[in-house]
Amino acid sequence: MKHKKQVFDNVLDLVGRTPLIRLNKIASKFKGNFFAKVEAFNPGHSSKDRVALYIIEQAEKRGILKPGDTIIETTSGNTGFSIAMVSIIKGYNCVLAVSSKSSADKIDMLKTMGAKVYVCPAHVSANDPRSYYQVAKRLHDEIKGSIYINQYFNELNIDAHYKSTGPEIWDQTEGEITHLVACSGTGGTISGAAKYLKEQNPNIKIIGVDAFGSVIKKYHETREFDEKEIYPYRIEGLGKNLIPSATDFDVIDEFIKVTDEESAHTARLIARTEGLFVGYTSGAAMQAVMQLEEQGEFSENDNIVIMFPDHGSRYMSKIYCDKWMNEQGFFDSVNEVSVETIQYIK
Repeated sequence: MKHKKQVFDNVLDLVGRTPLIRLNKIASKFKGNFFAKVEAFNPGHSSKDRVALYIIEQAEKRGILKPGDTIIETTSGNTGFSIAMVSIIKGYNCVLAVSSKSSADKIDMLKTMGAKVYVCPAHVSANDPRSYYQVAKRLHDEIKGSIYINQYFNELNIDAHYKSTGPEIWDQTEGEITHLVACSGTGGTISGAAKYLKEQNPNIKIIGVDAFGSVIKKYHETREFDEKEIYPYRIEGLGKNLIPSATDFDVIDEFIKVTDEESAHTARLIARTEGLFVGYTSGAAMQAVMQLEEQGEFSENDNIVIMFPDHGSRYMSKIYCDKWMNEQGFFDSVNEVSVETIQYIK
């Protein structure tokens, strides 16, 4: 075929090399220059494509994963989708233990991608046999020829972003990045990117975003696990009720917490101002930037990169659903869809 260089062999060739997009309107009154690293441009629409592909290919190289084997993982949805996508191309079975906090959209997507899905209660301790951590471990023990990715405690999670996300950001900013703001769930994205960036310039400030109801921020500050910090919250893929070893706390300078409600509104604001249809954690990351700006964190010459981890299509039954927002008590006169927005012709 002529022009074969324009043809990709499969979707996995599209993982990584996501764009850095300037934020023009939402940050127009802020000091500094603000850029979004938009991971929805990955073929699986999230940053987890990088992790899934890297870890699976490392397992293949080590000979512990062979065609026809089963890949098992715990997920809030995005990692599961990425693993399912990679499994389809490479010929593996995919079994996922999913938090019940995950949106119905995400769960339906996982089933559509051929994964076998076990939905586990979200608001139980990590050691509870019903938790998605314990369910995944049990399934790994029961299914012969299986591997358990275990992204929360797999250092390859960090390596994936050290080898791809970090270098991309450094190159795209021509080494002029001053701040990286990223949500922390497993911690792989922020830790891997931060490790690379700090090696290039130790003065780059790394700011993690945590949720109220999560233990991550306090652990970073005290190195103590405080169970009293834990209570239910709604944001998916952000914060934790345990301490993931895939988080390198030493390369993160500080954490800031955001609320469910403000993060949801900010995700909608990103769509309305920048035309970027992004997910819940993208709203959380941008909300953190707004709070930091109010605190006077940034100066005119700063270059701030904000990780936008996934696509808004995975939250149609949540933050982009007026009914769900109203049920959470999240609506106010500014954010509610007005009657005039939608008109039905009879």
